[in-house]
Amino acid sequence: MTATDPALTALAQSWCALSLLHGRIEAHIERALQAGHDLSAREYSLLDVLSRQHDGDGGHLQMKQVADAVVLSQSATTRLVSRLEDRGLLERYLCPTDRRGIYTNVTEAGLELLEAARPTNDAALREALDEAAKNPELAPLVRVVETLKAPVPA
Repeated sequence: MTATDPALTALAQSWCALSLLHGRIEAHIERALQAGHDLSAREYSLLDVLSRQHDGDGGHLQMKQVADAVVLSQSATTRLVSRLEDRGLLERYLCPTDRRGIYTNVTEAGLELLEAARPTNDAALREALDEAAKNPELAPLVRVVETLKAPVPA
């Protein structure tokens, strides 16, 4: 393939459309969560991911797993955890079986904020997708997003 190859150009255009869709959705959700709950989209995602942990085997996520789930570096995730901990939304404690491990749990206040913010997040996502569907370049991507099923954990 060369730089002027039509297939490469189409691929690049598709990537740009996907990036545009993501950016519009994220910005719309960000504005809604900030306005309604003083919460960023990343903070919401982190609370959501951590709220799904459990105390059984493999139930607590390592910081790398959390970072992957919220699409941040480990250091950025640690800073985000610290900010939410300072707000009383998260708490950290030592792993009872391995004193080197540190667990992060959502506090009761964090769970309450997450539950209050969930309808805002869901409505903002729906609004952003509906708006993007009006754009002929983004409409096919919106249809794909709407038909995707969440993967079932193994």
